[in-house]
Amino acid sequence: MIDIDRLSNGIQTIIEPISHVRSVALGIYVTCGSAHENQENNGIAHMIEHMLFKGTKNKTAKELAIQTTLLGDDINAFTSKELTCYYAKVLDENLPDLIELFGDMFCHSLFSEEDLQRERSVILDEIDMYEDSPEDLVQEQFQKVVWKDHPLGYIISGTKENVNRITGQDLLQYYQQNYTSDRIIISVAGHVEIQEAKELLEQHFHEIRPADNRMIDIKEPPVYVPDRQCFTKETEQVHLCVGLPGVSYNSEHYHTLAMINSIYGGSSCSRLFQEIREDKGLCYTIFSYMSCYSNTGTFQIYSAMGEEDVEKVYSEICRILKDMKRTSVTSEEISQTMAQIRSELLLSQENTNARMDQNARNMLYHGRMIPMEETLSQFESVTGQKMMDYMNTYMSEDRIGVTLVGDYDITNIF
Repeated sequence: MIDIDRLSNGIQTIIEPISHVRSVALGIYVTCGSAHENQENNGIAHMIEHMLFKGTKNKTAKELAIQTTLLGDDINAFTSKELTCYYAKVLDENLPDLIELFGDMFCHSLFSEEDLQRERSVILDEIDMYEDSPEDLVQEQFQKVVWKDHPLGYIISGTKENVNRITGQDLLQYYQQNYTSDRIIISVAGHVEIQEAKELLEQHFHEIRPADNRMIDIKEPPVYVPDRQCFTKETEQVHLCVGLPGVSYNSEHYHTLAMINSIYGGSSCSRLFQEIREDKGLCYTIFSYMSCYSNTGTFQIYSAMGEEDVEKVYSEICRILKDMKRTSVTSEEISQTMAQIRSELLLSQENTNARMDQNARNMLYHGRMIPMEETLSQFESVTGQKMMDYMNTYMSEDRIGVTLVGDYDITNIF
């Protein structure tokens, strides 16, 4: 049984007891990410994620680090386009201490200038790390290129100028305006007693208030622009990202595109992998994936190859897409894909982290718990004709966007 409730301040809680395990996974999901920012404060959500680990009224950053180690050192956080999430997996006996730790971080973080000054260097190094990673850079820049000036295209870690300029007071103000009870979901899954967990969450999170006023929210979907751009960089390989418009996570076409993705480039049995890597040996890495958001999405292909093979790889990516649009997919491909999806979904139910995350995202994206049988049924309803209809309607070649990272002239492939 999954218990869905709210704390006295409105924070939604989702608690799923799983009696046969010893672990408990807890995730705190805040609907605040880079897509809620503006050009002046881009990067602030990511900075807040860092600063919540840097000291509270009750504990120094070192004391917080010591406590996370004592709890198993499986405590982390991430910032995405539309979410910031703080999560952990601990032994059941450590759940009270974990809730106390997160409650202290959420309610009593200091955002001191002294701590921020030290953490700025860490964040700037993180930005440099991504810029030094061409496989990450080419995929992030694709989002920036196709969404243009819309916040959905902002780089999550922000700009160095903003990181250097934003003050502790800026962080505190943004935090107070956005880390409000109406934007927080706490999900717990594992060996847990429902009432005890709810009492602990109430005790340590009741200070968080509902929204008073609001910073920028995502309102209108961005306009997808199929632009093409090369970012010149000295690399051993050329890194390529090819993309098309995708779907939101609650789109009626979500399961259709997910099936297309798996068959086209989402697995080692996919056409991209088998034909471009295995048959022709043109690259080592190639795959496709979906990036889904609240009101839009993208469908992307990533690969890396020698400069002499860029044109061939790009041509093959387009050819394989044309073949799928013209001849649809085989019954064997559909059967293989369904077997893979079914295994992944059912095996994820044996992992408390996955259960916790799935429950939270069901409420965030759909406003309800979706039974596994319903999800499998939605995938099973996708036919070859549905996939072909979708591809011919939404995946035309004139909507392809491209980013490249390397020492390469992009006009060679157009």
